[in-house]
Amino acid sequence: MSWIEEIDENDASGQLAEVYADLIEKRGKVANILKVHSLNPAAMQNHIDLYLTLMFGRSGLSRGEREAVALVVSATNECPYCVNHHAEALSHYIKDDVLNMLIEADGLETLEPRLSTIVRHAEKLTSAPGAMTESDLGELRAVGLNDEDILDLTLVVSYFNFVNRIALGLGVTYTAEEVVGYRND
Repeated sequence: MSWIEEIDENDASGQLAEVYADLIEKRGKVANILKVHSLNPAAMQNHIDLYLTLMFGRSGLSRGEREAVALVVSATNECPYCVNHHAEALSHYIKDDVLNMLIEADGLETLEPRLSTIVRHAEKLTSAPGAMTESDLGELRAVGLNDEDILDLTLVVSYFNFVNRIALGLGVTYTAEEVVGYRND
């Protein structure tokens, strides 16, 4: 699971038990990336709320585009936990050859223009945030993103950099069973 103590669903009480029960009801199970928060249930709930807002909330970015960003950021950060989770989710939206390009972050410029620009922006913001310029936003606008979409994109990129560091910093692991079968992917 991880390198720190975690409280199992069967041993949870109070707020943690409530959060776990809600996750199981709505998502079908508790992801290890959330279980690692079990010593701080308030942070777990805030993490869940942010994830649901960014990944499932109203946005000019499609669910597939958001999952592609999650995958590219996670691959750039070499985070196998998030790469595997979001490759599974993204497989519902795109073809395998595109999925492999996103995982390898190779050939991103050959994707359709909008997706290519979005994921290349995500990769740059992840790997070289100090190199970002206002002209980078112009490239996003040129493929149809408005300022709200650009904010959403920046929030999704930032969120996955945050989550990658939790997973990598605390040694969060996954199993094949944990990666698949979530409700509302």
